[in-house]
Amino acid sequence: MSSQTYFVGPTPKTVRGADGQVVNVPAGWELLPPGDAALTRRVKAAGDHWGVAEKKGRKIFSRGLWAASATIERIRADLEVERSTEGFAKKKEADARRREKAQAEYVEDFLGAVVAFLNFHDAYADLADRLAKAVTDHATPVGSGTVARTKRIPVEQRAEAAVIAWMRH
Repeated sequence: MSSQTYFVGPTPKTVRGADGQVVNVPAGWELLPPGDAALTRRVKAAGDHWGVAEKKGRKIFSRGLWAASATIERIRADLEVERSTEGFAKKKEADARRREKAQAEYVEDFLGAVVAFLNFHDAYADLADRLAKAVTDHATPVGSGTVARTKRIPVEQRAEAAVIAWMRH
């Protein structure tokens, strides 16, 4: 199985190697764009493929996967059949419920950590709760990219950083 990584080439059916050499894509291959992780994973496992990336600044972004058209179509059809089953739909619903439950628990834990960090006097408990709720609503949505979503630091430090960031903005 051949797996190589290239950069976007000067024309649609070419890629550029790490050494700068332009290579033509084999006949019968097509570009599978990024976005469907299951399809990409299965195409990679099925055989020869070339990964294509594009560098913008210091970051490298995937532009997809070159592989045999027949392989991509066969796997895509198999996935469509698999995804159309009732069992798959139930699994996706259960996954969504599990994520929602975990998110609700995290929001509750984070709110408690923010209140603990604020450490307001009991006379100002109402203000502390409102401030903690505002910070938590801002910082905890999935995909928000805020410090509250990281798992690299303890929740107490995340709460502290989120309060500081919220007050700064």
